[in-house]
Amino acid sequence: MPMKTRDVMSKDVKTVTMETTVKEAARLMSEGDVGALPVVDDAGSLVGMVTESDLIMQDVKVHFPTYFQLLDGFVYLGSISKFEHQLKRAVAAKIGDVMATDLATVTADADVEDVATMMVDRDVSRIPVLEGGKLVGIITKHDIVRAISRG
Repeated sequence: MPMKTRDVMSKDVKTVTMETTVKEAARLMSEGDVGALPVVDDAGSLVGMVTESDLIMQDVKVHFPTYFQLLDGFVYLGSISKFEHQLKRAVAAKIGDVMATDLATVTADADVEDVATMMVDRDVSRIPVLEGGKLVGIITKHDIVRAISRG
């Protein structure tokens, strides 16, 4: 019988909201020794995920796009929209400004083998577990490795 996500997922998951400060999220990650926190709305529905990488963006130097002047205008050699996105993330003070919203999710009934495949395919280390749109847990690569070692 295939192992189910509910059998290996972490159920006591710390969460943040879009209004949580980056500093507070960093503190929660550090104290909880976790690499990411699900972001939920007031109803408890998952709206995003913030990772250590998202928080590190706060300290990344923003690189201005290279440009040259031609006649009365400027020609940018880099992407202005990418620059604007980096700048917004670099000065963001709230989780809503830095979180990822394109998330893979699974249900508690998902086969762990399928979840592991999804993690590899999407190059992610953790996947939120939802039931009825509400966060009920999170499954990580570490959870799967631990389950394999017990099995």
